[in-house]
Amino acid sequence: MSTCPAPCNRSWSISDDSLRRYVQFASESCIQELLSASDCKSVGNENDGWKLLAFDNGVEISKRPSGSFDTFRSRWLLTSVSPQQFITVANAIDAAKQWDADLVEARYIKDLEDNLSIIRLRFGESSKPLFRNREFIVYERRETMDDGTLVVAVASLPKEIAAGLHPKQSNAIRGLLLQSGWVVEKLDDDSCMVTYVVQLDPAGWLPKFFVNRLNTKLVMIIKNLQKQAQACSVQHDHHKASVE
Repeated sequence: MSTCPAPCNRSWSISDDSLRRYVQFASESCIQELLSASDCKSVGNENDGWKLLAFDNGVEISKRPSGSFDTFRSRWLLTSVSPQQFITVANAIDAAKQWDADLVEARYIKDLEDNLSIIRLRFGESSKPLFRNREFIVYERRETMDDGTLVVAVASLPKEIAAGLHPKQSNAIRGLLLQSGWVVEKLDDDSCMVTYVVQLDPAGWLPKFFVNRLNTKLVMIIKNLQKQAQACSVQHDHHKASVE
């Protein structure tokens, strides 16, 4: 008879009020990290830990060692997209669709505030190795700073809280989005500077060096989101013109 202990899958059941307070506290730290990463003084300055990897068609790609999994950052000056246009696609679900086409489920579990939600992301068996059979339970918080800068913070809930909200499927691997999000800064002439940050732990048995290499590609979705924002704007303008 086996003497190996059974795995302990703990879950915490907490009230919506307690969950709201926790997410507000946790997301505040994420927002400050995002604002720090978007600081123009840090661009090209490796003293703050960010290392420039490449410029790809105007997009700056950088990384910063952060424990087992590196944090990646992309920055791009968008000259034909306003902050209000881009922020419509700067969200957890649209980002996940760009990460991998085999996103089989993306839905809001709870709305804690007008700007604060809990979301489930589920990827299928046909996904790339980084997302295959993975699911993530994340919060999404949207804020407008005093200077008009728009910030969207997205990160996983602790596993125990996530399990209490939505039990993990038996064949799924629950990954952790350690931190991610956007900072959209308004510039002159209807343009904006967009900073996107991702640190992902897919869990499972993928080697860490392999994960870090694949994570580099995640921040490149900023290009596809720009096209999506422009398309949404064109559709909105056509609809407005037809109504008038």
